[in-house]
Amino acid sequence: MITLQPVLILSVIFGSILGIVYLSNRKKERMSVIERGLDPEKYLCNKTSSELSLKYGLLLIGVALGILIGNVLSVTESFADVPEAAYFSMIFLFGGLALVISHFLVKKPDSGNDGK
Repeated sequence: MITLQPVLILSVIFGSILGIVYLSNRKKERMSVIERGLDPEKYLCNKTSSELSLKYGLLLIGVALGILIGNVLSVTESFADVPEAAYFSMIFLFGGLALVISHFLVKKPDSGNDGK
């Protein structure tokens, strides 16, 4: 069985670097907005709790479906050698599908454009 320790270590390192870069850029953006004399609260992401609940709820449903379908695929002949591939591919497939569905459910329609 393949050990996942190197993958987890690299994921933690990459995630830490990504978080540090994101937070430093966010601070620079806020400081430049404050220097211009504008209100930085207007530039924050204003998502309501219901939108986030929908997004994470659909994501967790997608992950659960991915685990179930991955379990079904792992016992088939095609994934007999590497059942982990069935789990990971189905989790990412259904998780991504759930995020796309939540995007279209939350997206506000353009009221000024009549489709012309």
